[in-house]
Amino acid sequence: MLRHCMVCALIVLNTTAAAAERQSREDAWWTGPMLAPNASTLPQGHVLMEPYLYDVSADGRIDANGVRHATPGEHDVGSLTYMLYGLTDRVTVGMIPRFGYSAPAGAPHSAAPGVGDLTLQAGYGLTRFQDGHYLPATAIVLQETLPTGRYDRLGRASDGRGAGAYTTTLALYSQDYLWMPNGRILRVRLDLSYARSAGLALRDQSVYGTTSGFRGRAHPGDEFTADAAAEYSLTRSWVLALDVVYQHDASTRVSGTLPPLPGLPGSDYRSDSGASYSIAFAPAIEYNWSSRMGALLGLRIIEIGRNTSASLTPAVALNMVF
Repeated sequence: MLRHCMVCALIVLNTTAAAAERQSREDAWWTGPMLAPNASTLPQGHVLMEPYLYDVSADGRIDANGVRHATPGEHDVGSLTYMLYGLTDRVTVGMIPRFGYSAPAGAPHSAAPGVGDLTLQAGYGLTRFQDGHYLPATAIVLQETLPTGRYDRLGRASDGRGAGAYTTTLALYSQDYLWMPNGRILRVRLDLSYARSAGLALRDQSVYGTTSGFRGRAHPGDEFTADAAAEYSLTRSWVLALDVVYQHDASTRVSGTLPPLPGLPGSDYRSDSGASYSIAFAPAIEYNWSSRMGALLGLRIIEIGRNTSASLTPAVALNMVF
């Protein structure tokens, strides 16, 4: 009996050890989560292309007290594409062009799909992850967003595709690998960014809520974002991912003058959006054909915040490295 028990115990121990065999990083393929960019820079001469197609579906407004109020449903269909190039092994440069089409509730839709704002970026790899070491991969990234999208003098509000402001963003990206008790890899990211926009002149109808005849300026508020993400390698090809994103926006101020009514002088106009924040959850599933090509299907959910819209945003992306 003792001999049989020892044999069974050895079988169980061997089975457990085999199940917990440490997965190699070469056996795990990734596209990246839905929202958090990669901290690892591209090898010199390599190119990354990652187009996204998404639909921001908003049907609620969360007030300054955090109470959600239903609103008529509206859609903003858009696309953005990460186009990055490894200038050196530590420096990656690139751009993010954007396009979109709006279908607001109770108002005319966009006349046609339009060009959004263009972001230029450069990233420098500070550290690299190495097996057997505890130091994560980190990078500092500088972005400059150019106001290439229409934002004022609009025939209809839904034709607005940009913010109209030059925006500078400084970000710190980090990425690490953790091995779970079953031996599978959990890849984690923490990205922090701070954006500041320049003031801009406004005329007529604009994305800031002004109407025809308005003359004045807008001062967009600063923005802070923290994105914590994790990806679990189910198999070499299949990955489960989740982003949790906190975003805080300082108040945006608009000031200027409205056109005079018949028999009356023009009037001053002032508006202050108030500060806002949101917490988004973005679960996603990834499928990878190889270590250099994969697809992602995800959903961003915003139902927590203050002075912000409640929305669901399904998205699909294709990640390709050459």
